[in-house]
Amino acid sequence: MAADEIHAIRERIDAIDQALIDLWLERSHLSQQVGRTRMASGGTRLVLSREREIVERFREALGPDGTQVALLLLRAGRGPL
Repeated sequence: MAADEIHAIRERIDAIDQALIDLWLERSHLSQQVGRTRMASGGTRLVLSREREIVERFREALGPDGTQVALLLLRAGRGPL
């Protein structure tokens, strides 16, 4: 019985992981699109105030690890600084 329960939970975890991966890739694509559009219109590659907002939102929601998650997301979308 416990093995069946563990298997079902792991299947749900796998589904969540796939959803996170899909969302990560979509977010990265959208972020790159924003950067290209901003640069094509004469703007800068990135907006630091926007990045600070994102980092703060993740930190507030997830605690100290949220900062690291946000920084990884931002890097995936814009590349390394």
